[in-house]
Amino acid sequence: MITRTAKARYEGMGKAGKGWVSTQSGVLSEQRYGFGTRFENEPGTNPEELIAAAHASCFTMALSFALAARGITDGVLETTARVKLEQDGEGFRVSRSDLVLSAKVDGIADEEFRSLAEGAKANCPISKLLNAEMSLEVQVGD
Repeated sequence: MITRTAKARYEGMGKAGKGWVSTQSGVLSEQRYGFGTRFENEPGTNPEELIAAAHASCFTMALSFALAARGITDGVLETTARVKLEQDGEGFRVSRSDLVLSAKVDGIADEEFRSLAEGAKANCPISKLLNAEMSLEVQVGD
């Protein structure tokens, strides 16, 4: 089993609060996020953008491995993920993630390529996560 971590900190509450997110690898280090980066166009990141990046990269890697297993050794795959955040009653929910794939791959029939892409969409770990069980551990105090 492999475990990866990220940490988020939020100071102040609600719209006036400010947050920072960091990843274990350091690719994100104290990256700013908050109301303005999520619902307006302030510089920084937001959870939906991070989910989109994770989904696009996971799907693309899964498809590349499926192609490699078929003996395809060369090509270019580029995926955009569009994660939708919608109002849901009094709150919000991520309602979908739409993947748009642009590919330049020779040596495979279109139908087989599409089948492999559908398989990657269904089986990449982030696709599975979006339908996964979740747990929450709460620690209150200093």
